[in-house]
Amino acid sequence: MEYIRHDSSPVSQAETGMIGNNPTEQSRVIAICLLAGKIMLQSGGETYRVEDTMKRMAAALGLPHSHSYVVPTGIFFSVDATEPAKLIRISERTTDLDKVSEVNAVSRRIGQGELTVQEAHDLLVQIEGKPSSYSTAVQLAAAALSSGCFTIMFGGGWTDFLPALICGGIGYAAVIAFHRLVRVKFFAELTASFVIGLLAFFLIYMGVGHERDKIIIGSVMPLVPGLLITNAVRDLMAGHLVSGLSKGAEAFLTAFAIGTGIAVVFSLFM
Repeated sequence: MEYIRHDSSPVSQAETGMIGNNPTEQSRVIAICLLAGKIMLQSGGETYRVEDTMKRMAAALGLPHSHSYVVPTGIFFSVDATEPAKLIRISERTTDLDKVSEVNAVSRRIGQGELTVQEAHDLLVQIEGKPSSYSTAVQLAAAALSSGCFTIMFGGGWTDFLPALICGGIGYAAVIAFHRLVRVKFFAELTASFVIGLLAFFLIYMGVGHERDKIIIGSVMPLVPGLLITNAVRDLMAGHLVSGLSKGAEAFLTAFAIGTGIAVVFSLFM
């Protein structure tokens, strides 16, 4: 059986064992695999994709018998059954599929022997430190525009487009602002949906827009955890029950927060 050396020449089974028995080289490979998994998991990658990428990278770098176990809040990684597993904690998760794609590209280049261990590490550090592909202003504009479009799609009139655009943009800005103040996602989403409900009632009261329910529905759509629900289903179908259930529970909490915020507004003004 042959593996790929970093200079693209074949590596024998004996040479691969030498790489695996070198503590320094082994530690560097483990660090690269953990960093790649961390970036993907923090950026919204599916559990099975993270595990598969880490395993392929380790095999291409001379550790063919690695094992990884990924959950939404942590990554366990071991190179074989005799070595202790390494753990990395994941505390922040967002959606940045561009970073997931870039890590996949690095993994493919490692598999093809185009990158050394140091080059791969430098690229992954660069990817990790890269800011979001879209600025806050672009995100707010996209949220506002999509809110107006969702309102039309759900049966609202064109007179409701502008109110939904305003509510959706301000609501998404509220999520970002409250999440910076309170590091609990549930409360940030609950408060943002409350703000959306208040704005919708105020705009209808001022005569801007006609269908309050369509405006609210369209405005909260940017807050709906669509990617999280999709990943939960895909993880469950792939057999990752712990990750699938935990992501499903997180999606349920987000939906509950959105519904609670709107319900509080209705209970106060209806």
